[in-house]
Amino acid sequence: YDPWEKTTIEDIKKTLGVEKIDFKVALPLDLVRIIENNQDLNHGFPPSAGRTPLAKVRTYLAGQRTELSLQRTALSRGRTGLAFLRTGIAFITAAITLFRIFGTGYLIIPCLLLLAVGIASVSDGLLWYLTSRKKASQNVRPPLGEAPPGFSVLKVSVTDPHPVFSRTEPVEGAEEVRNNWSSLSPVQRRRFLANDRTDMAEERTALAILRTNMAKARTGLAFARTGIAFAGLGIGLFWKFPSGPWTVFDITLIVLGALMAIEGLYWYLPGRSAGIEGLKRITRAEKLKNIWEMVFPPSYGPRRKDHGNPPVKSSHAPGIWGTTGLALERTMLAERRNIMARLRTVMARSRTAMAFIRTGLSISVVGTLLLVLLGTTSPLWDLLDCILIATGVLLITNGILWYIPAEKIRQQFPYCFGDLEISLPDYSKPSGLWRKAVFSHDDIE
Repeated sequence: YDPWEKTTIEDIKKTLGVEKIDFKVALPLDLVRIIENNQDLNHGFPPSAGRTPLAKVRTYLAGQRTELSLQRTALSRGRTGLAFLRTGIAFITAAITLFRIFGTGYLIIPCLLLLAVGIASVSDGLLWYLTSRKKASQNVRPPLGEAPPGFSVLKVSVTDPHPVFSRTEPVEGAEEVRNNWSSLSPVQRRRFLANDRTDMAEERTALAILRTNMAKARTGLAFARTGIAFAGLGIGLFWKFPSGPWTVFDITLIVLGALMAIEGLYWYLPGRSAGIEGLKRITRAEKLKNIWEMVFPPSYGPRRKDHGNPPVKSSHAPGIWGTTGLALERTMLAERRNIMARLRTVMARSRTAMAFIRTGLSISVVGTLLLVLLGTTSPLWDLLDCILIATGVLLITNGILWYIPAEKIRQQFPYCFGDLEISLPDYSKPSGLWRKAVFSHDDIE
């Protein structure tokens, strides 16, 4: 278009619905800045760094965390189902053992009752476990993990039913602009803070995936404990009773127990790697600067000119600075949620360690009882008992090595204490000034 042609001028007036227009000279950099401002971007940033695309990324990450929480709930239900299963097997074993000892006498009625309760518990527990296993097998695609060096932007594309996350190349000069925080305009600060919240949401999602994998490991270990109990019970019955029609039942218990132990190992391996990765992530995250140090860096010695007080005066627009302050508050709250997510990951690692210890105790106790009660029957059975004992000791040792550092980290967080606090709301004051009623655990007699 030639801006001085009458047809061009009339076309622009008609399009804009105005009667008069004035043309002004604009340099290419000015046009680029107008476009960037329209896309809500700081200078030199890609289009995915706008606050709306970043909000889209955070929404998809929140959806992933919701899916992961549903999986963990399903896994908890599955572990409860396994408890039903173990209880049912105990009832069935008691009924069959009594029947094999006393035969068809007056105890047949209690045996049948025990058998009926056991079958009902086993059926219910197996149904719960299979349902949760189907839910937990739906893997959630993890985000990219830790951000690379430099200032990059997380983006999402939805080309299939699952979102695909990727990162841009590091933005040149972004670190220098960010470090000169006091010279940034309010909207520039809000754009940086929006990107910070997106990175924090990515970390929370990655930690949620690790916690879910550890929950899968705990479920697998519970299944393995059930299988070990099956196999140990079958071996004991096989050796204590003479061969007969019930030998098929004993062998069936042994085979089912071995299959269940293998199934538990299938869930255990990814959970173990998740626990190791979780501790590494938390250790690295604790060494990074928090958002408060970035905005208000600590001052040692003379005050630096580039880190002075925020340029806020009573004459400035309060709405603009208020919005920026709220964005900073949201970012700090997001960072606190990240700290809590790290704590939950540490406690998940601690619970997984205790599951290791319980499983190791179960395996070693079964091996020891078989070795003591059955004696040295044959070299192969003795070797099997020794393998069970050694495996149990290794799991116990591994659990202790996981539990101790996890507990040390947990004690450093201020969120775990035995007291109960109830806020007494007073809406005439800010929530931070509300009084609290504290009920200490030490006051309970």
